[in-house]
Amino acid sequence: MELTLDQLKQYDGTNPSNPIYIAVKGRIFDVTTGKSFYGPGGSYAMFAGKDASRALAKMSKNDEDVIGSLDGLTEKEIGVLDDWEKKFEAKYPIVGSLAA
Repeated sequence: MELTLDQLKQYDGTNPSNPIYIAVKGRIFDVTTGKSFYGPGGSYAMFAGKDASRALAKMSKNDEDVIGSLDGLTEKEIGVLDDWEKKFEAKYPIVGSLAA
């Protein structure tokens, strides 16, 4: 399955009949089993239905960082993102990718 960023927004947890998806480095993870974290009211709900790559790299919950752009990240931040990606891979199924 390939989704655009606009299509990904439908999977932000606000519609209980849809799964909750988060994109990391272009891949889409189904994080529905973690809805207490990523669903409405969860501590990471701002990532749901979005590409959270930059925010994860910067350990940020700021709206302006919840984007896929990796431009200007430090080597350390890229390492942090790689660690997050491994955690997502271990915990959640990959269901698709973001359309370029």
